[in-house]
Amino acid sequence: MQQNDVYNPPMDPIEVLYEDQEVLAVNKPAGLLSVPGKTEDLADCLLTRIEVAFPTARLVHRLDRDTSGVMVFGLTAYAQRHLNAQFEARKTKKTYVARVFGALEPKEGEVDLPLTVDWPNRPRQMVCQETGKPSLTSWKVMRSNADETRVRLFPKTGRTHQLRVHMLSLGHPIIGDPLYAPETSDGYDRMMLHAEELRFGHPESGKGIRVRAKTPF
Repeated sequence: MQQNDVYNPPMDPIEVLYEDQEVLAVNKPAGLLSVPGKTEDLADCLLTRIEVAFPTARLVHRLDRDTSGVMVFGLTAYAQRHLNAQFEARKTKKTYVARVFGALEPKEGEVDLPLTVDWPNRPRQMVCQETGKPSLTSWKVMRSNADETRVRLFPKTGRTHQLRVHMLSLGHPIIGDPLYAPETSDGYDRMMLHAEELRFGHPESGKGIRVRAKTPF
């Protein structure tokens, strides 16, 4: 799917992964916006669909349209504030799975490159040592061959398009990425990036919660 294609989100039911009085976690499908876009044709999104069944649901974080996986919502104002604070303080632990081009080496490592918006080419982001915000991603290879690598990604920060730009900076763009590797997206029905696991502290009890969504590719 190209970034400028007609928006045609999947209509499958949203899978609930975790639910209690304070917190809701769901599995966002690829191709569905997290929040409404700026125009009427982009109104359909995960948040508005969630609000039908959970009217008090409040946004905490986002996933890119073309990324699937775990998203958490607060069901009370208190829970939203508490979860927001955990994200801002980097107390949450996020694990993604991606398929990237080529054989990624070494088997594990990290990318520490500051990111900022590429204004003439929005919504693209870019590495910029002068104006970029600190951005850190660790990776661990799951398996690879000469053509592609399946890798787990552990973002320590939460910048826009962070994983996509960091993998691109290594010379191993995410397969099917319509924005950073458009030459590849025609051969795939989606971008190969999935938010596999999210760990956070429960707003009420403080207990550690771990939510997982099986990787669909």
